Amino acid sequence: MVLELWETAKEAIIAYTGLAPATFFTVLAALFAAYYVFSGLFGSSSDHHRHTDRDFEEEEMPPLRPPVQLGEITEEELKAYDGSDLEKPLLMAIKGQIYDVSQSRMFYGPGGPYALFAGKDASRALAKMSFDEKDLTGDTSGLGAFELEALQDWEYKFMSKYVKVGTIQKTVPVTEGGESTGEPSEAAIPRDADAAKPTEDVEGVKSDETLSNAGAN
Repeated sequence: MVLELWETAKEAIIAYTGLAPATFFTVLAALFAAYYVFSGLFGSSSDHHRHTDRDFEEEEMPPLRPPVQLGEITEEELKAYDGSDLEKPLLMAIKGQIYDVSQSRMFYGPGGPYALFAGKDASRALAKMSFDEKDLTGDTSGLGAFELEALQDWEYKFMSKYVKVGTIQKTVPVTEGGESTGEPSEAAIPRDADAAKPTEDVEGVKSDETLSNAGAN
């Protein structure tokens, strides 16, 4: 039975390929060998690229560090945390509250779409969805109801997603000489003003007495 099947297979090989059975199997083995060789080359190359890309990402994106509480800092000090220094966390403030947004470096870090907000209190810009330099401030005066609502939504997002690490120190401007109230200061009123008037009256009385005595003489 096996011999009959082999004889039938040989006849089919000769009829369809025109090759002797030995030649046919040699060519078939060579094709399989070539397939494994090429698949091995391309497979190792793609694996190499995957490893290279992974290594590059690991070098490019250092592991996140635990958020560090800064306490109260000034707006000028906050500028140092704009993402340009990889040794420092990436910070951003909203409504005077500072948050660590290092986990979203691709958005707020250098080259990101919101990079200009980093290291600043961008409350006004977030409320207005503005990218103007003049709006990169924490001043929210004059905003409309819709803008204030949008700012509130941003604050809720920051509170739920990021860790608060500090607050911006508020500075109260002091004018030279103090604030003017429009009223005269206590120092401007002479303390002996009331005493001056009786003195004048007494001098007047003495003058009248002197004249009377002179007429009598």
